Amino acid sequence: MEMNHPITRRQSLKKIARISAGMAGAALGLCPLVPRGVTHAATGDNKLLVQGVGSTEGYKVKGLTRKVFEAAGGMGRFVSKGDVVTVKPNISWARCPDLAATTNPEVVEAVIELCLDAGAKKVRIADHTIHDARRCFALTGIGVVAKRTGADLVFPRSSLMKPMKLHGHRLDVWPVFVPLVEADKVLSVPIAKVHSLSTLTLGMKNWIGGVGGRRSALHQDIHQSIVDLAQFFNPALTLIDATRIMVKNGPSGGSPSDVAVKNTLVLSNDQVAADAKAAGLFGHDPSQIGFIQLGQKWGLGTYDFQRLTEQRVVL
Repeated sequence: MEMNHPITRRQSLKKIARISAGMAGAALGLCPLVPRGVTHAATGDNKLLVQGVGSTEGYKVKGLTRKVFEAAGGMGRFVSKGDVVTVKPNISWARCPDLAATTNPEVVEAVIELCLDAGAKKVRIADHTIHDARRCFALTGIGVVAKRTGADLVFPRSSLMKPMKLHGHRLDVWPVFVPLVEADKVLSVPIAKVHSLSTLTLGMKNWIGGVGGRRSALHQDIHQSIVDLAQFFNPALTLIDATRIMVKNGPSGGSPSDVAVKNTLVLSNDQVAADAKAAGLFGHDPSQIGFIQLGQKWGLGTYDFQRLTEQRVVL
């Protein structure tokens, strides 16, 4: 598959099934690809939004994660028996979890456990990190999570980046991280942070970690780039980790003074709604955030919460 012969996503799935089996599958033990269509997100009356808050002293993050999924109808609403599931956290930076640069590993661990409880055949963790992947896996705690749960931790490398047609308003062909398109279900589990260019990095921006290529170019017209990627990946759900959020010096931070404790999780099968609700934790009007506004404009979802089934749970 050559860079000068771009193909569509559906064609990519068929070709990757043949090519990756010999090239990447032997190294990672990847299962055969199962084309999963272009959408997993629910529409209309099936759209939901759950905000979970840990208000009791000493509450458990994993317990809050489970409670949020219970309120959403259980992981079985999103993951079916026999599914191959890829979980996409934000682990781009070699930072310890307390610095809120990366997704809380306890949230990721709970999500993986719930997937397995729902009958998932295999769970993988995949992110195209910015810092060295091995350091990221170690310092973020994700490596430990993979060992404890038995999830496959996929190392990002060029052989797993395949050019695909994104059909975006700005982005056309781009190298995509294969594990994020070969799975039956993809779950986005980002952390909530400020960002120097996009104001915030939440669920939709999480997909910049789902591609390769010259990613710095994505920061030109960044809001449209974010939306183009979000409509391509379109996960089964977005669970935003706001147990701790980065309120300054994002997206990488590096100091405890950059962090605010919110003890909050936001779950939705509407990417726009999830980001809009999380934006409120920073005091932002979602209609004033470029990628959230564009996400609604191009039909990815809504920040009109009255159009969703909304719940709030407290632990």
